[in-house]
Amino acid sequence: MKQQDDNKKITSQSSPFRGTGGTKVSIQGFEGSFHQMAARHFYGKKVEVVCCSTFKELIDVAENKNESDGGIMAIENSIAGSILPNYNLLQKSNLKIVGEVYLQIRQNLLVNKGVKLEDIREVHSHTMALQQCYGFLDKYKWKLIETEDTALSAKHIHQHHSKHIAAIASKLAAELFDLDIIAPNIQTLKNNYTRFLVLQRESEVQDIEGANKASINFHTDHSKGSLAKVLMVIANAGINLSKLQSFPIPGSNFKYSFHADLEFTSKSQLDKVLGSLKKITESLKVYGVYKNGK
Repeated sequence: MKQQDDNKKITSQSSPFRGTGGTKVSIQGFEGSFHQMAARHFYGKKVEVVCCSTFKELIDVAENKNESDGGIMAIENSIAGSILPNYNLLQKSNLKIVGEVYLQIRQNLLVNKGVKLEDIREVHSHTMALQQCYGFLDKYKWKLIETEDTALSAKHIHQHHSKHIAAIASKLAAELFDLDIIAPNIQTLKNNYTRFLVLQRESEVQDIEGANKASINFHTDHSKGSLAKVLMVIANAGINLSKLQSFPIPGSNFKYSFHADLEFTSKSQLDKVLGSLKKITESLKVYGVYKNGK
């Protein structure tokens, strides 16, 4: 099986921060995780990552100027859908979206040098990674061990010089922990992408040249047809509504706010539609104006 170059399958916009050196961002997971891969493809390979065990910790570190320059956070997956708690974390934070990365999730079977398929007795990885690879794993009688993280599983088999244990993790994890990819791209569904948001503290955000996408949150007075009016304003402005996600408003009687991703061609076009939306919504917040990562 020929291994494909992961770099060719990752798309992100040209970053105003890339290549500056010394950039430090918070990620969820450990070194070698897909979050770190996303950070590298936005900021470059020299980016330093602060590994966090939870998304809440990721946000806390990203907000603290003494700990980081921002964060990289997964927000949705092409198969599993939106990560709803992360939208809530974003809404409560002082962070803004300054970019996005679409990363194709490629799972690989990693082993120590010299280990062959017939030597493997156990496979360790996060439960989601194992589930994504059942089509491959079902061909063998290996014992499957669920762990807290894909990259951490790779690190452990490297540290313990395991001869009969393999891990499922990223290509980056193989590089960092000097492991062989004995079987590449073993995920059952090949068209599996995760979208990551690039976050920066609001006080430090600058206008991004060539921005063509915005993320907003709004809620209406919930009168009949109020949401339809919002959607009509967006459509009539020639703006593409690429995502619309509803969230219950805490403490309300089944009333909802909406997250929307808007794709536009000019800043003046966006400014005009935002002005119109302010007139027909109860609340309107802009999470960020940035370049489309697709």
